Amino acid sequence: MRLRLKADGRIVELRDGQEFPLPAAASGEGGSLEVRDLRRRACLTQMEFAAKLGVPVETIRNWEQGKRAPRGPARALLAVIAHAPDTVFQALAKG
Repeated sequence: MRLRLKADGRIVELRDGQEFPLPAAASGEGGSLEVRDLRRRACLTQMEFAAKLGVPVETIRNWEQGKRAPRGPARALLAVIAHAPDTVFQALAKG
C-alpha cells in the first residue's frame, strides 16, 4: 500500500496510478483523531509512543487529555498510523 500526503493535509491511497481518499476516520477528517486509542491499539505506553513519534511525552498527554490537538505533520502521521501502524513504526525505526 502506498499513501500520499496532499498539500491540504488529506491522505490518499495510491492504487494503479490513481488516488483514493482514505475513510474519514482514518484520515482524521470530521473529528479529532483518538490518540489514546491509536496508542493502546499499538500496545504502547505514552512514553513509548512519544519516543516512536519523536515528540515529548507531554505532547502525547496533552493530545490524549484534549488540551491540545495534533496539527500539520503530526496529524498526518497519526492518520497514517491509524491506517498502517506496523508499516509506520518500522519506517520510523529505520530513520
